[in-house]
Amino acid sequence: MDSLKILIALTYYRPHISGLTIYVERLAQALAARGHRVTVLTSHYRRDLAYRETLDGVTVLRHPVLFRLSKGSIMPGLLSRAGALMRAHDVVSVHLPQAEGGPLAFIGRFLARRPVVLTYHCDLQLPPGLLNRAIDRAVFASNWIAGTFADRIVAYTDDYARHSPLLSQFAGKIQVIYPPVIMPPPDPDAVAALKRNYRAEGCVVIGFAARFAEEKGVNYLVRSIPFVREKIPNVKYLLAGEYENVIGENVWQRLQPLIQQHREYLEFLGPLPNPAMGNFFGACDVLTVPSINSTESFGLVQIEAMLSGCPVVASNLPGVREPVRVTGMGETVPIKDARALAEAIVRVAQNRAQYVRPRHAIEALFSLERTVQAYEALFEELR
Repeated sequence: MDSLKILIALTYYRPHISGLTIYVERLAQALAARGHRVTVLTSHYRRDLAYRETLDGVTVLRHPVLFRLSKGSIMPGLLSRAGALMRAHDVVSVHLPQAEGGPLAFIGRFLARRPVVLTYHCDLQLPPGLLNRAIDRAVFASNWIAGTFADRIVAYTDDYARHSPLLSQFAGKIQVIYPPVIMPPPDPDAVAALKRNYRAEGCVVIGFAARFAEEKGVNYLVRSIPFVREKIPNVKYLLAGEYENVIGENVWQRLQPLIQQHREYLEFLGPLPNPAMGNFFGACDVLTVPSINSTESFGLVQIEAMLSGCPVVASNLPGVREPVRVTGMGETVPIKDARALAEAIVRVAQNRAQYVRPRHAIEALFSLERTVQAYEALFEELR
């Protein structure tokens, strides 16, 4: 396959941590490692970041931000810059949701005359508030315009695509590609050290790996503690991910009374580098994904946990239920139900051997190689 020049556009890129940024970072680096020229156009959302740098073979261009509205960034001049960059590339990969999605797709298709591939990570549902509702509607409209002008739309799963209010309108353009997964196996010594550090030795360990955002359902996870302790008194909840300074969120502050009520059973690890996540999952008896709405479309951490030998309890949401459905390595539960979540945690923890599958069985379904090959084939077809 000939080398491709690929422009990727998204609002946030690493070091910001979310499922979307991890997805794009893995995809971009893997494409670059296979000889393609990859450029990422994103926001300069933090002052200490460089406006231009090369990271693992990927050119990262961060555009100045005038101000932010909730999680969105207002970036004057972005679209004209994007148009110039598009003309210098073979294909445009736009990652949604983002407010600029519609204009970017229009510019790529009709002005730069380049094929445009959307990757639709999730529906946008911001926290309550009149401003956030207005932003939700505006972004939906922009995403719909992007879908109209795009050549192809990548969805994580057919399940999510069929249930998404936006994706379901573009069924003829949908191509399902599972997200890219990289997860080293746990190191037994590091797992034991992690348990010692967080006073989890001899405990049943319940894991959570996400930033503290409204849609992640951490409220219901903390509320599950007393129900779990009725059957498993020696329990410890390990929560990995950003919790104090999450852009556009106040979940950590709002949950403080509840957190303090159950503080002896909770440990907050903060963001962990990818090599350490395998050890985190290896320390967990059960990983939970208690998301509450369609802002969660898959839950990449589920596959990472399964590769590490850790079964999962996930919300019964379109797309989020897919990993458990295709692997059998866990259970799904109704959303916003702390008791049902607790009951499933107890069932899986007490019958763990019935749920665990060999690593090779998970790798046969989900791998970085399969994901990158699918994108390469799609980009080459459209070029």
